[in-house]
Amino acid sequence: MTVRIAMWSCSRNVSTATMRAWGSRPDTRVVDEPLYAPWLLLTGATHPMRRDIIAQHESDWRRVVADLCSPIGAPILYEKHISKHLLPEMDRAWLSSHRHAFLTRHPHPMLLSFQHKLEHVTVEETGLPQQQELWQWLRDELGVEAPVVDARDLLTDPAGVLEQLCVALDVAWEPAMLSWKPGLRATDGVWAPHWYDAVETSTGFRPWHQKQGTLNVDLQAIHDACLPAWEFLHARRIRAR
Repeated sequence: MTVRIAMWSCSRNVSTATMRAWGSRPDTRVVDEPLYAPWLLLTGATHPMRRDIIAQHESDWRRVVADLCSPIGAPILYEKHISKHLLPEMDRAWLSSHRHAFLTRHPHPMLLSFQHKLEHVTVEETGLPQQQELWQWLRDELGVEAPVVDARDLLTDPAGVLEQLCVALDVAWEPAMLSWKPGLRATDGVWAPHWYDAVETSTGFRPWHQKQGTLNVDLQAIHDACLPAWEFLHARRIRAR
């Protein structure tokens, strides 16, 4: 039986590098942001490459969910999700068939990164409030206290944190998760050329470093609004032994 793992990330995180890590396992198939096109269609968000994403990826969330729950012929299915893509109008019954984890990041470096990718940023765009809401929903509705990974911890000690994540998800630890070949993948979304420039040249997790910069007034307000959600998740994060 396939183990289906839904990793719920906030935006501008190390989510693609983490997808690379899981994609390096010989027992795992990965799926890149399967709810992105439905989110774009339903919200009308004006992301880069919007038209191409909707045209080339399934935009009906019901069909996406059906695909995620169908046989895949691999021991593990790893799904890279962005938490904001799970909209309130999308039924959540399918979540009971998955194991869940969260990948989060402090809003300051996240928003610094956003400054170079999007013209207009909102609190909802970060995905942090949605992460907190979904974590609590999984606990209250399914009795699941999903493991939380903080990006800083992951970049500081990839082997230690990934091993503990595997323990929390009840899958075998695989050292192959620590390195990969550079380049894009057939499993990457059509949006990869716009968003994945750093990951495209990587061969493993790059060491953590303090991101320098100052947020403008608007982004500082978003930072302050998102910080409580990040603090909630950060307090529940797993750590390397």
